[in-house]
Amino acid sequence: MSLKKSMVELHRVGVEEYKQVAKLPVTIVLDNVRSEMNVGSVFRTADAFRIEQIYLCGITPQPPKAEIHKTALGAEESVDWQYFSTTLAAVEQLKQDGYTICSIEQVHDSVRLDRFSVNEMQKIAIVFGNEVKGVAQEVVDISDMCIEIPQEGTKHSLNISCCAAIVMWHCFEKMAMNGQ
Repeated sequence: MSLKKSMVELHRVGVEEYKQVAKLPVTIVLDNVRSEMNVGSVFRTADAFRIEQIYLCGITPQPPKAEIHKTALGAEESVDWQYFSTTLAAVEQLKQDGYTICSIEQVHDSVRLDRFSVNEMQKIAIVFGNEVKGVAQEVVDISDMCIEIPQEGTKHSLNISCCAAIVMWHCFEKMAMNGQ
């Protein structure tokens, strides 16, 4: 029988110590995401995989909000974030700062996630879109690439929080775990 690990065995750090830990050079950009619960979930996953920061854009809710906090379990305190009135402004700033812009979107020339290669030296920004409309076309147009998660079911998309978790894990696996 396997016993669950205790909190001490999990070796979790506090918020202040987490702020000092080296982060992956990955910025998550939320393009007009409506749901506070989705935003909270993205914060929690970003904390788990040591993501550098989150950019909240347009109508995306910002902390402090009860539903964000309830889902994030406090990760909105540990993960750095900024607000931009438009996603375009955020992406343009990231381009100026040397980030490769990767929109998660189903387009004709997308790269399958399993074929998306990253390394620990590459600064990337990953844009996740609105729950209904996806990533705005103007943002897709200025992205360096679009990444698509292969799906074979009857639905054509994943919930943004699930999608973000899959992509963040992929980056963590390629950038952090391969560097060990």
